[in-house]
Formats: sequence, C-alpha cells, structure tokens
Amino acid sequence: MPDQKPAVSLAALPGRRLATLEIARQIEARGFAGIYTPSLQDNMSLCLSLAHVTKTIPFGTTIAPIYFRTPHDWGQAAAYLHEVSGGRFRFGIGVSHGPTLKRIGANAGKPLADTRKFVEELRALPRIGQLPPITLATLRQKMIALAGEIAEGMVFANGARTHMQASLGALPGAKRRDPNFFIGCMTPTTISDDVEAAKAVNRRTLTGYVQLPNYREYWKEAGYVEEMTAIEAAIAKGELDRLPSLMSDKWLADVTLFGPAAKVRDGLAAWREAGITTPILVPSSVGGNQMQALDEMFRAFA
Repeated sequence: MPDQKPAVSLAALPGRRLATLEIARQIEARGFAGIYTPSLQDNMSLCLSLAHVTKTIPFGTTIAPIYFRTPHDWGQAAAYLHEVSGGRFRFGIGVSHGPTLKRIGANAGKPLADTRKFVEELRALPRIGQLPPITLATLRQKMIALAGEIAEGMVFANGARTHMQASLGALPGAKRRDPNFFIGCMTPTTISDDVEAAKAVNRRTLTGYVQLPNYREYWKEAGYVEEMTAIEAAIAKGELDRLPSLMSDKWLADVTLFGPAAKVRDGLAAWREAGITTPILVPSSVGGNQMQALDEMFRAFA
C-alpha cells in the first residue's frame, strides 16, 4: 500500500542500550513494518531484548556474520529467539567483510560455499527446536540465486534501486511472487530540508563501503564504472579524503534516500516499485545522532 511504513534499522550502542529499547517500543507503536539489527555491537542480544519488549512487530538480524560463532551456537540462539518471540524473529546471515573479520581474528572463506554449508549445518542440528526463517545477505546474482534455493529471504545493504530489477532476475519467479519470501534492502536515509547537508551525511556513511572491493564490483555492475574506477584510483594513492567528492549525485540518489520528508516518502515508494517488498531505512541526521535521526523519521512518517 502507498501509505505503508518502512522497516527500521536499529543498533544498540554502549550507553544508549536502554534508550534503544524504548525507541523499539515506539517503532512498534507507530506501526513501522519491522526492526532489523545490523552487525554492529551484539545484534543477537538486542534481538533477545526485542523479543520481550515488543509484542507484534517482526524483527531480525541483517545480518549476523556466520564466521563469528559456530553453527551450533548460532542455531541454539536463533531457535530460542524464534520460540520466545512467537515466530516474529528472522535470522539474517552473511559473510560480513574482510576488514571486520580481520579485526576479530576470523578468516573468510568462499562466500557461496560457506553460506550453503552453514545453512545445511544449522538445519541439521538436533534437539534445538524449530528454526526461524533464514535470510541471506545478497549483492551479486550468484548469492541471490542461492537465497532463492536455500533460504526464506534475501536482504541488500546499499543496493542500487535502478539495478534492482536486473538483480532480482536471478531469483526464481515463484520466490519473487511469494509474499512470505522476504526481499529487503537497508538504505542509508537522511531526512532534512537542507538537501546538500543530507547528501553530505550519506556520503560520509558510504565512505567505508566504497573502500570494500565487493561493493565496488557490485556498483560497477549497476552501471557506475566511472565513479568506482575513480574511487579505486584515489584509494591506491591513499587519498581517502577525496572519496566523498567522487560519489556522484546520480549514484548517491540511486543507493540512498535524502532530503525533505516528502521526497524520502516518494523515494520509498520507488523502492517498492523496484521490487523491494521490505525497505529498511538506516537513519542518520544532519544535526544529531541515531536518536535524533529516529525522531526525524517518526515525524516524517507520522
């Protein structure tokens, strides 16, 4: 429906964890479509709290990195959350990124093979109870196809809207038409009447992502070869301060939402038209932190 509210990305940062739970209650009370927790801090702990402080809203991880814990450990936690939440929890998994894995001392393997093996091992665990629906983190078409084969959903982060139809072409038609198959996209969003300031915030948000080779390859596939090639040249020269200036307005408008509330709401409708059935806004603010950004989002969708 045109007036349907989006889902919201929510993280519980140190010092704001109790406040985050109160925000979660507000997200539910205001009728948003879901709460999804990024791989920032311990998102499974946040989901455990969400199971108890909310009553009806769907929630889940987007994503839990598969290399952080064993399948047995992940499976026990996911099955517990599924049961105590009354089936509202969705287990989003992915391989994360090289720099993140290096920071914690984990080793990346082969994303497709490792994801398939992880799901197989998860579903083979004995005596853990019923597992929740599984969502795969996706960008390129092979992982999308794998999601259609072995999972109950898929989720992009920083996907390109104009490329979405091509991406979703890798998904079996039956899954595209299945209302129970989750198709989400986490989209950086800054709501402000100062459009240039909002664009600047989103460029800062994406500065780390453009330094990741897998994202650059995806955005090249989406048609942004010139931008990504220039960014690669700047990275090679160590000119990281130039990266925001190399992110074109066209590219930024394709992978983020920014500007006045009405413009953001129109952009949300365009994402749904592109095939994303559960848009997930990742809010930032020109004038404050996550809490300020969420307040701005509440007012935009009041």
